[in-house]
Amino acid sequence: MASSLTKDSVRPGTPGSEKTFFGHPRGLSTLFMTEMWERFSYYGMRALLPLYLVAPGGLHMNAGTATAIYSVYVSLVYLLTLPGGWVADRFLGPRKTVAVAGMIIMLGHLCLALPVTASFFVGLGLVAIGSGLLKANISTMVGHLYKGPEDPRRDGGFTIFYIGINAGAFVAPLVIGTVGENVNWHLGFALAALGMALGLAQYLLGGRHLSAKSSEVPTPLSPAEKSATLRKGLIWLALAAVFYGVVGGTGHFTLNWALIPLTIIGLVVPILVISRMLRDKDLDSGEKSKVRAYIWFFVAAAVFWMIYDQGGSTLSLFASSSANNSVLGWNFPVSWYQSVNPVMIMALAPVFAWLWLWLNRRGQEPSTIVKFASGLALIGVSFFVFLAPLSIADGGHKAAALWIVAIYFVQTIGELTLSPVGLSVTTKMAPKKYASQMMGVWFLAVTAGDSITALLSNPAVGGINLDKMGFVALEAVLAVLAGVAVWMYRKKVNKLMGDVR
Repeated sequence: MASSLTKDSVRPGTPGSEKTFFGHPRGLSTLFMTEMWERFSYYGMRALLPLYLVAPGGLHMNAGTATAIYSVYVSLVYLLTLPGGWVADRFLGPRKTVAVAGMIIMLGHLCLALPVTASFFVGLGLVAIGSGLLKANISTMVGHLYKGPEDPRRDGGFTIFYIGINAGAFVAPLVIGTVGENVNWHLGFALAALGMALGLAQYLLGGRHLSAKSSEVPTPLSPAEKSATLRKGLIWLALAAVFYGVVGGTGHFTLNWALIPLTIIGLVVPILVISRMLRDKDLDSGEKSKVRAYIWFFVAAAVFWMIYDQGGSTLSLFASSSANNSVLGWNFPVSWYQSVNPVMIMALAPVFAWLWLWLNRRGQEPSTIVKFASGLALIGVSFFVFLAPLSIADGGHKAAALWIVAIYFVQTIGELTLSPVGLSVTTKMAPKKYASQMMGVWFLAVTAGDSITALLSNPAVGGINLDKMGFVALEAVLAVLAGVAVWMYRKKVNKLMGDVR
């Protein structure tokens, strides 16, 4: 993401000009607002999604199918960051790619707003595609606003940008969730479209404040490569159209003809990507050793996200059916639980940042491996906490809302222990050849974790009730054991990491 600014950087709103955004380049305000509104639309829709899928006034599906759809959708968002980065690097450049992404996301939410089942699933696909395109590039554009890694404002700029993400994620369930659950599901989805429209308008109007670097195509395709890529794309599209045309025409098509292949892709692609790196002859032995070490972090992260992302599906569906969603006699929509994590992130992230620095000055900061092991253990503990409301519900009573909040609290601490560290270690351990692509590999851990959840919950495959005490306990134990394993093998992993600490 780091790069020197071009000669256009002296125009208003870029480094060196008088007008700033809290001391930062004016372009940060544009990207802050764009990301805030995009996250508003994304998290608002996501908070409604599992509830709408099971609701009698929605698609009235069983919990297993709803969880599978939700998990495949989330896995696709992160899987598509890889082609999203490729489109910007080889074809459009980050700035145009984000504009296109915003339009696709807005169109997707509009499709969700239509009371037609087919349109709903088309909308999910469009939002996933648009989110993948946007997520892969907007953070890169934040980096373009600064004079490389040495710019002292850079870390602060990303912190402000991160606040925008969580602000949008916090407000979304309170607004979109309330309207969707209490007024009309499709009106809620329409509000998500409005949010993305506002973000897109902000982006287009404030584009003049962005760095000229964001408009460049780093490694553009040659005419021959464009023709070859287009030809291959059309061939694969034609094959898919023919295959699904035959399946549909013969009356055999069901939702699982789409869900299961997408789930398998979500598991296979991460394996193929990492395997390709290990076989790459351009990498020296030190770089390959770091990739082998990274596999430990990748698997650990996949286990973490497999459990963590059930906060939006398994836990949300449990709260809908078996929790007393009220505080001091005041009832609130189930989707509001999805605001708990972002508000806790905003409150606790500065505390953790201070804590690591304080421990570092005392020579006691935990290593990357210990932080990862702690994150895994904490996500396991969160599901041990989940056993309490499950037990209450099994006894025929409604679980208190504070039990659900407690689960999200423990998960948030686990996220702050593992996620920022994972992002950092990914950049440190990336081979030079894959410096940009490695962040996409980190996102693939989310894809892998959610794909496992989709397979387990899908009635046609695993058919497991993920909110049953036995399986929740099994997941909790698995996460804690994975954390212990990472800690026990820390010396081996440290050796593979070479000079990275």
